[in-house]
Amino acid sequence: MIIYNKESKTFNLSTKKTSYIIKILDTNHIAHIYWGSKIKSQNLDYVIRRRNWGSFLTNTDNIENFMLEATPQEYPGYGSTDLRSPAIELLFEDGSSATDFRYKSHNIYNGKNKLKNLPATYVESDDEATTLELNLIDSLKNIEVTLVYTVFRDFDAITRSVRVKNNSKDDLRINRVLSANVDFKDSDYELLQLSGAWARERHIIRNKIRSGSQSIESRRGASSHAQNPFIALVRENTTENYGEVYGFSLVYSGNFLANVEVDMYENTRVQIGLNPFDFSWLLKENEEFITPEAVLVYSNKGLTGMSHIYQCLYGKRLLRGEHRDKIRPVLINNWEATYFDFNETKIKEIAYEAKKLGIELFVLDDGWFGERNSDESSLGDWFVNETKIKGGLKKLADEINDMGLEFGLWFEPEMVSPVSELYKSHPDWCIHIPGRNKSEARNQLILDLSRKDVCDYIIEKISDILNSAKISYVKWDMNRNMSEIGSAKLPKERQKEVAHRYMLGLYRVLEEITSRFPNVLFESCSGGGGRFDPGMLYYMPQTWTSDNTDAIERLKIQFGTSLVYPNASMGCHVSDVPNHQVDRITPIETRGIVAMSGNFGYELDITKLSDLEKDAIRKQIDIYKEIRETIQFGDFYRLLSPFENNDTAWMFVSKDKKEIVVSFVRTLAKPNPKFVSLKLVGLDEDSSYEIKGENLVLGGDELMNIGLNVPELKGDYDSKMWILKRL
Repeated sequence: MIIYNKESKTFNLSTKKTSYIIKILDTNHIAHIYWGSKIKSQNLDYVIRRRNWGSFLTNTDNIENFMLEATPQEYPGYGSTDLRSPAIELLFEDGSSATDFRYKSHNIYNGKNKLKNLPATYVESDDEATTLELNLIDSLKNIEVTLVYTVFRDFDAITRSVRVKNNSKDDLRINRVLSANVDFKDSDYELLQLSGAWARERHIIRNKIRSGSQSIESRRGASSHAQNPFIALVRENTTENYGEVYGFSLVYSGNFLANVEVDMYENTRVQIGLNPFDFSWLLKENEEFITPEAVLVYSNKGLTGMSHIYQCLYGKRLLRGEHRDKIRPVLINNWEATYFDFNETKIKEIAYEAKKLGIELFVLDDGWFGERNSDESSLGDWFVNETKIKGGLKKLADEINDMGLEFGLWFEPEMVSPVSELYKSHPDWCIHIPGRNKSEARNQLILDLSRKDVCDYIIEKISDILNSAKISYVKWDMNRNMSEIGSAKLPKERQKEVAHRYMLGLYRVLEEITSRFPNVLFESCSGGGGRFDPGMLYYMPQTWTSDNTDAIERLKIQFGTSLVYPNASMGCHVSDVPNHQVDRITPIETRGIVAMSGNFGYELDITKLSDLEKDAIRKQIDIYKEIRETIQFGDFYRLLSPFENNDTAWMFVSKDKKEIVVSFVRTLAKPNPKFVSLKLVGLDEDSSYEIKGENLVLGGDELMNIGLNVPELKGDYDSKMWILKRL
């Protein structure tokens, strides 16, 4: 609900449990008044306080003691008395950059409009949300900025995006335009971020904020393995279940910035949006620019409270299509089983064995097209290598379907190999700067998706393959970041638009292909988790969480990912040992328990396993099929963090509260260890729960206050899973 109080000139944006309050000042500047737990008052004028801060803060409009730099603002510009980090920076034809945006008008309406050409959260009916469009104007330059806020009825979240319109006759250059800015009146916070690298993505890092700027960003042309487009401010005493959290998540898959600035007077400014680094956008007369959507979440129930809001909102109003609410299949992928060395006979052997074990989907990974026998050639040549796949994809897919398995396929459509028929025909189709070296990564270049002709080629080639056989699943990979960023198609004054135009082109391609093939389950991948972001989830309801399939490494990766993303969005597989990424040997039982924390699958040559190992896999699959609805769509709770403990624990609670799945992993064995009891959360204290297989019934109050007894575990990397049923 959004209410405008004409008397106090205040907007109150209210969710079920939170309030976000904006005020129009007498000067028509827009002030940020409050964001936090829900409050009733409509008049908070007393929050804005003034005094003489000294000569180095400039009076705004020459009004004594009125200084924008000392005022919490909603969307600060550059160069007009606020010298902190701006949310927007423009360059005018006269060479100046100073702006002065003030209130012009507003519009409040039910529902939520789509963001043109961009992924975003959505509503299925107008009564689900209320939207405020707050129009600001720089009167001198006749530039209009519209701040768009949406408040959801059923989710404690507020979304924000920005439109910039050039109403002047002059060209305008946008050098910085962020999606959200929030000014806080103190700096007693810690910054929480999800950071890492390839094979160790989204590790939780938490540090006290300090004077000056601290930021995370991507300049890599993708949201990246290194940083995820999410940050949170938390109080020092905030835990999983207690304390304040302010979350900022960006629905975007390219270069981003999330910046926290603590000013001279210990106020904190938080901003998130497109990275202004190497970015500029030319805006002609009457043209407009739209920023990606930022999703803001406040919780006073700790990290779990924030996570549940993001997981529910993204699970129901970001993910789309028929697979959003559909149980995901148990799959097997041949990549770590065969790499490039396979033929249709080997593939069918794996598929045949998979069916006997209860697996439901076979996925053919890299190497089925062109002359692809290594990563040195053929990306872009999307035709079947019939030397490997005799009879073509349709024949293979039909044969696997006849075994009782669905058939899936790997693509890397955004790339081109210099050794390929496509590159031979169109060497200018890749991202490059004329005269500069075309640097290769993984022996490949990036197709220039800022070009319509390149996007059209990808759409048609991928559509031709998907129409050629019964393909029910696609793994969409992307295995390098951008360098020498330039486009042969764009004029020189638009070269700094390439990275963002690439994302707009990619989103157009994804929208077209997923619309053409609504029955296909698409999974995003970028060397694993290099593009695990809300932007990709809008088109593809799940993501390959990491190329690292080691169960112990996955504890941290999956733990961090769960801070923001739904359970059903995470692809998790059991792989061979020694693990192909870290050479660790872990029990198959532990590999199974860890991989059962998302969309479950296998990535190993099951034809080479012993009967004992096959029996273990068969039992894992039977268990997972029993509990997968709870895992994929239930509420997730983090119990013991792998970032803080030798033990890691987590649990799922079904939406009807009738089934609970609890998992526990011990990393290293200890001599003569203490007894461990694992306290659960999220249960009904007045209900009783039967622990499957243990002939034991315990009360919800017991389980939450005393806990489950963890048995004596043996050796390194041992684990335990419990399934509880409410009586």
